[in-house]
Amino acid sequence: MTYELYYWPGLQGRGEFVRLALEEAGAAYRDVAREDGADALMRMWDGPGIDTPSFAPPFLKHGKRIIGQTANILLYVGDRHGLAPKSDAARLWTHQIQLTVADLVVEAHDVHHPLGGDFYYEDQKPEAKRRAVVFRESRMPRFLDWFETILARNPKGPGHLVGARLTYADLSLFQVVAGLRYAFPVAMAGLEPQYERVVDLHDAVAARPRVKAYLASNRRVGFNEDGIFRHYPELDG
Repeated sequence: MTYELYYWPGLQGRGEFVRLALEEAGAAYRDVAREDGADALMRMWDGPGIDTPSFAPPFLKHGKRIIGQTANILLYVGDRHGLAPKSDAARLWTHQIQLTVADLVVEAHDVHHPLGGDFYYEDQKPEAKRRAVVFRESRMPRFLDWFETILARNPKGPGHLVGARLTYADLSLFQVVAGLRYAFPVAMAGLEPQYERVVDLHDAVAARPRVKAYLASNRRVGFNEDGIFRHYPELDG
């Protein structure tokens, strides 16, 4: 069965973590709102007869199943396509890493929207500038330290966050690095020399044949100032 991914058209956002997993898996999927418009997303989001509606996109339809929350979707896709470990302990650890990625994504978004999504960025610039300093100088290094430590301590060897094979957590860390480079190029240029393993993982994922083809295709939506990772030079220090 073809997967149906529901996420906002024109944005990478949280849906991009799911797209990367589906692309690496070589899975057949439709990016529904990009193909059929946002109305198709809205109809499925909370339409009549949906017993398990998602709080927000992304969500994935597979047969009769509708699965929401990025980490939950990746847990499902990862198990089905060899992007998650087989042991329960390693599966939970991978899921934990993905939930930490979700925490980072929220913090990255809140840099430019510290007062919330009900206000435009232009309405909260002073607060965003203060938030950006904390994120660049404290939160970004803390998250990157954690990922670097995991990579160094992986008993199966360097190169992956969990075990000896690629998991969806590796794909998600690739997306985090790409997003932070876009949003905070100055800050990341200063930080990256401290995180050789994280950078190597990013580069290795980018070079994987299916990911490389996806990144060069029109299926990959470009970073922009409507998504989670936004580049405002005044927030980059």
